[in-house]
Amino acid sequence: MPYSVGVTTSPQAEGRIAFLLAQVGAHASEAFAVRIREVGLTPSDAGVLRVLGRSSGMNQRQLAERLRATPSRVVALIDSLQQRGLVERVRSETDRRNYELHLTTSGKAVSQDLRRLAAQHETAMSGGLTGSQRDGLAKLLRLVADHQHLDEGIHPGYQNRASEQEAT
Repeated sequence: MPYSVGVTTSPQAEGRIAFLLAQVGAHASEAFAVRIREVGLTPSDAGVLRVLGRSSGMNQRQLAERLRATPSRVVALIDSLQQRGLVERVRSETDRRNYELHLTTSGKAVSQDLRRLAAQHETAMSGGLTGSQRDGLAKLLRLVADHQHLDEGIHPGYQNRASEQEAT
């Protein structure tokens, strides 16, 4: 039985789902980028902090694989975050050739700020919906994302955006 959110689709609206997803997604990404500038971060920085906040101790190679980004891009991101005192490299006790990545106390505080900003962003982006509609939309989008084999919590444009930033 298909999931329904109580919205009927006109014949003219059919075939526009991909465009509307792209339009809303681009707007949401840009609005989030503007919002997190408040704490001095880029979307790439935020992605790294989010992953490390959930999986502390991974090495740079593992982080690059998780983000589906080039290892050289991850090195540059970690260097920048380390210089700002948000991330630290700690030599692994199990493999002295590797360094584990951890959020510093400042990094954890900035991650808290990111969570607050993300919640504000979520509220702003879903402002025209009722609670029930928001829940329904989230379920439908999760189905679409799962069908497209997208990793939850990892922006699929991460590598492309990182490459574009390197070129500028």
